[in-house]
Amino acid sequence: MKRRDILAMAGGAVTATGAWRAVVAQPAPIPRIGFLGSNEASPEIVEPFLAGLAEGGFQPGRNVAVEYRWAANRLDRLPELMTDLMRRPLAVVVTSGGVPAARAAIAAASDVPVVFEVGRDPVQSGLVASLGRPGGNATGVHMFTADLNAKRFELLREMVPRATSIAVLINPDNVGAHGVENVVRRAAAAAGVKSQVLRAANEREIDAAFAALAASPDSALIVGNDAFFNSRRAQLVAATTRLALPAIFEWRAFAIAGGLMSYGTDFAAVWRQVGAYTARVLKGDKPAELPIVQPTRFELVINRKTAKALGLAIPQSLLLRADEVIE
Repeated sequence: MKRRDILAMAGGAVTATGAWRAVVAQPAPIPRIGFLGSNEASPEIVEPFLAGLAEGGFQPGRNVAVEYRWAANRLDRLPELMTDLMRRPLAVVVTSGGVPAARAAIAAASDVPVVFEVGRDPVQSGLVASLGRPGGNATGVHMFTADLNAKRFELLREMVPRATSIAVLINPDNVGAHGVENVVRRAAAAAGVKSQVLRAANEREIDAAFAALAASPDSALIVGNDAFFNSRRAQLVAATTRLALPAIFEWRAFAIAGGLMSYGTDFAAVWRQVGAYTARVLKGDKPAELPIVQPTRFELVINRKTAKALGLAIPQSLLLRADEVIE
């Protein structure tokens, strides 16, 4: 064999070795999380979610990517947004905003794990087979938001014993709204007070609902659990302030914004848990075997300044139970 042939063979070997090394050196693609929200983009959701994800060892831009799609309370857009997310491979789908977003994700991503946050019972809603062993491709956190309205009624009555009518604001587009209405009607009948149901699915209808309440000076209000209402926090708190209307809300953020009181799950803790579960799925845990998380601690938050403005003396029994009193 001639010298030049040997050199050519050696050069080819070097080239092939270099190419092999280049292939080996290519970094593996990082997993991608698709995040589907039925409401509007919110740091109150994203920040604790990312914190829980980080606790599990995943940080966007380093070893995981997160793509967000927000329906801005237009539930009819959820399937379209989910289809858009599925255009590239997903390692897991996370959903916020309750059952509609979870259903859209499970329907579109039958072979992709789903981690959801819902306020209604996920078994009764048909999302999972059981709480202990969900089965299928989905798991998540059940926040009990819909189940707490009887307690909110009780707390509001304790704060405002003079109220002769308890109104509840619901979103008729929310599949759980009828259940909330029934809970409040039954509680009002048992307490011997009138009940009033107000319905609002957009900003204009919220204004109309509060205009109807203006004619009922001895009323108090329960704002039903709903992703749309959460996004209209400023409008709702401003309306209760304008009418000097005692009201109880779902989340602490409403009381911080000037609402009289709130009772519900620790929202930040819920989303840290969603982030932690997402990290576990990324590490290989199967949603079918991850039990649905159900919080055991609920926050009662009272805004003392608002109570004073409404001329309400906060009962000592409520002060002793409050997790936080905003001065």
